[in-house]
Amino acid sequence: MKAVAFSEFGSVDVLELIELEDPMVRPGEVRVKVKAAGVLPFDCKVRSGWNPPMQAVQFPQVLGNEFAGIVDQVGKGVTKFDVGDEVLGFTLMKSYAEYVLATPEQIVRKPKNMPWEIAGGFSGNGQGAHMALQALKVKEGDTVLIHAAAGGLGTFAVQLAKEWGAKTVIGTASEQNHAYLCELGAIPVQYGAGLVDRVREIAPEGVDAALDASGPEALLASVGLVKDKERIRTMVAVELAQKLQIPPISGTRSGERLAELVDLYAKGKLNIHIRKAYRLDEAASAHATVESGHGRGKVVLIIDEMLMDQMNFFKKSH
Repeated sequence: MKAVAFSEFGSVDVLELIELEDPMVRPGEVRVKVKAAGVLPFDCKVRSGWNPPMQAVQFPQVLGNEFAGIVDQVGKGVTKFDVGDEVLGFTLMKSYAEYVLATPEQIVRKPKNMPWEIAGGFSGNGQGAHMALQALKVKEGDTVLIHAAAGGLGTFAVQLAKEWGAKTVIGTASEQNHAYLCELGAIPVQYGAGLVDRVREIAPEGVDAALDASGPEALLASVGLVKDKERIRTMVAVELAQKLQIPPISGTRSGERLAELVDLYAKGKLNIHIRKAYRLDEAASAHATVESGHGRGKVVLIIDEMLMDQMNFFKKSH
């Protein structure tokens, strides 16, 4: 099978398209022929030199933590899924490939109304936002501040906060993404100097909870706006959070969590924007796009060439 991997840490240039043996399904697993895979900031961090504590990097290392595709092999003992089922799911650093192995607990059925490109980039940011807002105990009537609200994770977080009853959701974003945030139900505010004052103008009674997906400046602003540090979390400024005694995000990815998110999508309560879709051999460009920051929505890799051709045809015809 074709896969994208890297054999040394570094810039996007270390990513290369390689040939690997097709993985064979084992008892308790299914094999998925991948249609699309999401590109996450996590992937970029690993490629750059961060070794995730849950699994050591082994060269050549295939990247990718979220995927969607069609089950094409079912291992002994698996009864929940059959060959031909359309699914989406999660794994650890193995999804930039034509085939991926997963347990039944790592996948859910893809709704008919969910396009493949959205399914491929759904699990990672969706579950991350769900875990973060759960840790923040977002509830009915809250005023919630979300930094980098137009990004992949922020898009989920804004909509989940509204779904869970938040009275006001304030989202930081660059000006070109303000209209997009309004569509999602958030009140947009500009990044940069004076952010705390701008937020206070919108929420004079204070902010109940804040989620940072931007960086240290946003985290410091959150500390100045939220009274209870137990209701602040960051996805990126982990070292600063430790110094400020802000709790880490707890929780794990699960099929149950993913199924809840997929159900919300099927009901029309989650709108996911695809910023850019790349072919598998364009993974370096996909990483560069993610690392550029301040983008809107998700970046995905289209593994299935026929699907990419269909998407391009649809764009040209519209």
